[in-house]
Amino acid sequence: MFCDAARCAIRRPPHLPPTLLMIILHGTRAADRPAAVTIGNFDGVHRGHQVMVARTIAAAKARGLRSAVLTFEPHPRELFAASSAPTRLTSLREKLELLASLGIEATYVARFSRRFAALSPQAFFSDLLLGQIAARWVMVGSDFRFGARRSGDAALLQDMARAQGVEVEIIEDVTESGLRVSSSAVRQALAAGDLQRAARLLGRPYSISGRVVRGQQLGRTLGFPTANVQLKHNQPPLLGIYAVRAHGIGDAPMDGVASLGFRPTLAEGLKPTLEVFVFDFSGDLYGRHLRVEFIGKIRDEEKYDGLDALKAAIARDCAGARALLLAHARGAAGAGPHAAPSGLTV
Repeated sequence: MFCDAARCAIRRPPHLPPTLLMIILHGTRAADRPAAVTIGNFDGVHRGHQVMVARTIAAAKARGLRSAVLTFEPHPRELFAASSAPTRLTSLREKLELLASLGIEATYVARFSRRFAALSPQAFFSDLLLGQIAARWVMVGSDFRFGARRSGDAALLQDMARAQGVEVEIIEDVTESGLRVSSSAVRQALAAGDLQRAARLLGRPYSISGRVVRGQQLGRTLGFPTANVQLKHNQPPLLGIYAVRAHGIGDAPMDGVASLGFRPTLAEGLKPTLEVFVFDFSGDLYGRHLRVEFIGKIRDEEKYDGLDALKAAIARDCAGARALLLAHARGAAGAGPHAAPSGLTV
């Protein structure tokens, strides 16, 4: 995704805005237009992030600025503590697509390297925010830290910005039913199999997108041909068997059942795999880019004594997934098309 050009285009499903300016920060290239910018990792682009983006867009419109996000790749903890780094909720592509869907005009992606991490707070502000982004309005969270050894905080940012005539807004925690909305809270909900809680925090069902690649094609021999969706990371935030909806096959999402895990029946030590069996579909999906929404958890992954037992389990999972998806559809219809998520406060 990173390149030497200042601007890169990404392909996206047709329901998203046709253009998003993605600017790779490198060298000393200056922005061509001043910006209102919000800063963060934005992993998952949850409801707290959505509030930040909405406020940034409003501030940009009021001041005649470009609305922008500054984010980092990779996650800082992946550089310094890879073994304890948090599981990613979204790949860079997924993050960019979600930000585009919210109406942001530009996403600045800073490659987080040891050299970048060594920037002083003053260099971060003057060289990056003022020089490359031309920030005139900045939004950060109350726990924002920047610069070498996380030595800068939101108060220091305000002091430096005030001297340069730059506005800084500090947003307090966004809560949902009294609990702080955060990427960590989403991860915890997913790990516990509480997809309804995760969806409330995200404002949408959790999903994973990727290209369909060739696998072992075992599903075909069992009567359940699956689409093997390429995972970008080896630590998915959830594991098990799920009722899902697959986007990217036709005009409407299609129901199915998915297995996300290590396939212990086949062998030990395999990499995690996302396999999706789409109901009532026949055709070739290789090369397609699918987005798989996780609607409900059926069970944890299990090891079976042979392929016949595995085949029987898949049949039960299909029945369970159909029942879960039907119940979900009825619940969504009962809530009405304009029902707003409850309990969100700032």
